[in-house]
Amino acid sequence: MFPVVVALAVALFLVGCALLLLGALAGRRTQRLEARVTGLKMVGDDVEGYGAVVSRMALAGRRVEQWMDTQDETARLFVQAGWRTPQSRVAFYATQAALPVLAVIGAFVLWLGGAGWSITQFAMALFVALAIALLLPKQLLKSVAQRRCRAIRHEVPMFIHLLMLLFEAGLSTRQALQSLIREARGVLPVLNDEMQLVLRQIEAGGDTAQVLKQLGAALDVGELETVLSILRQADRYGGELREPLAEALTVMEERRVFEMREAVNRLSGRMTVVMVLCFLPALLIFVAGPPFVSIFRVLGATQ
Repeated sequence: MFPVVVALAVALFLVGCALLLLGALAGRRTQRLEARVTGLKMVGDDVEGYGAVVSRMALAGRRVEQWMDTQDETARLFVQAGWRTPQSRVAFYATQAALPVLAVIGAFVLWLGGAGWSITQFAMALFVALAIALLLPKQLLKSVAQRRCRAIRHEVPMFIHLLMLLFEAGLSTRQALQSLIREARGVLPVLNDEMQLVLRQIEAGGDTAQVLKQLGAALDVGELETVLSILRQADRYGGELREPLAEALTVMEERRVFEMREAVNRLSGRMTVVMVLCFLPALLIFVAGPPFVSIFRVLGATQ
């Protein structure tokens, strides 16, 4: 019975891999036809030139990610994490395809290698391994994106200060961005990269307001969106920039002070719980212990 179950499991796994590969190839053909009709670049064109194995793995990973990501969140996370190069996307999608296969192989190796699992335990281990393998790349990408967005959020106040100085010197929005890219690399390491992309799009003929709007929506950092909104309005309608930027900076500083106070309050509550659980019993033993010991001794002596 045991060899039959193993053979059935292996056969089901091979059938699943074959269906996944056929789905990826069918999706590839459909994308090629759409590209010929519409003249647009294919989604999988980024994987060209990386070898047949890596390209197929990346395409399979892309199909898996499209199946899991119904709201196109991964594309936004790529921008937030700064993974805009084809190499980074290929590496992500190839990892997305390889990890489930490695998880299944690892589960079979452990089962056949004498792990002592029953059929139920093997099925549970296989399910957990597949779930971790499917979710891990997306969670790592999300973690990188969140860390980078926090870095952008911390750089926004300095970004506002520098913009105010440059605008006071009479520079336009484009000239201010050029000056920041040249001079503020060490002060704004993350925002500098984003501003370089903005400036390239503007120099290529893109509308400044539209480019800034797209950047704010993609990064989804509230403080930066406020600043970019002010720049868009000034570029489109004109007007003074120092006062609205100063007001935005004041609001950000007040919000940060409020967040710090909230963090201190939460920390105080946690410390209170720690003191009650750890120090209060020891204090009670230290204070009330000797009297109780004396009482027990007296009661023992009277008996």
